[in-house]
Amino acid sequence: MTRQQKAVVLASGGMDSAALLGWALRRYTQVQPVYSRFGLRWERAELYWLKKFLHAIKTPRLLPLEVLEVSTKNLYANHWSRTGKHVPGYRSSDPAVYLPGRNALLLSQAAVYAATHRCSDILIGTLSGNPFPDATLRFFKTMERALSIALGTPLHVQAPFRRMTKQTVLRSSRHLPLTLAFSCLNPRGHRPCHTCNKCAEHDRAIKSQ
Repeated sequence: MTRQQKAVVLASGGMDSAALLGWALRRYTQVQPVYSRFGLRWERAELYWLKKFLHAIKTPRLLPLEVLEVSTKNLYANHWSRTGKHVPGYRSSDPAVYLPGRNALLLSQAAVYAATHRCSDILIGTLSGNPFPDATLRFFKTMERALSIALGTPLHVQAPFRRMTKQTVLRSSRHLPLTLAFSCLNPRGHRPCHTCNKCAEHDRAIKSQ
């Protein structure tokens, strides 16, 4: 396989973004993991586990993690993502975890970083079945055009797992140390709460393997 030059990968530390990093390493000569910090309650734990995962897959093609930071204190105010109150529970539906404009915020940050570091490809780990309006092909293409215009350089937003289920993605990523992946809405220190929507999703994914 002929590798492309460089990609910025949105890395959250969860299974999907962990698999995306592995996918990118097989296709690019350089992979730049980027973590966006917005002041949400799970970020300290996510970063802790993401750094462990990146260390475990260390290769010269994997560049050091970049942490980008923009506060959402005013945007999300008293939202459960900041307060930890009324966090969507284990049996909640996926739409309950919607964060308004989440992918727009992520891609905007990543695009500015990519444009100022001479990189055109931005990868995001969205899966099939994602119910949110900022996870559609139309959204990604529109953001791609808008960000390219705004930054004066061609950018390419890619969601290579967009037509794949989590189970399919994980089956193709068994060579990765996915036990180091972490996704929880209300962690206890660096440990998952085992009672939130994301913990339920993680448990279902493990059982399906």
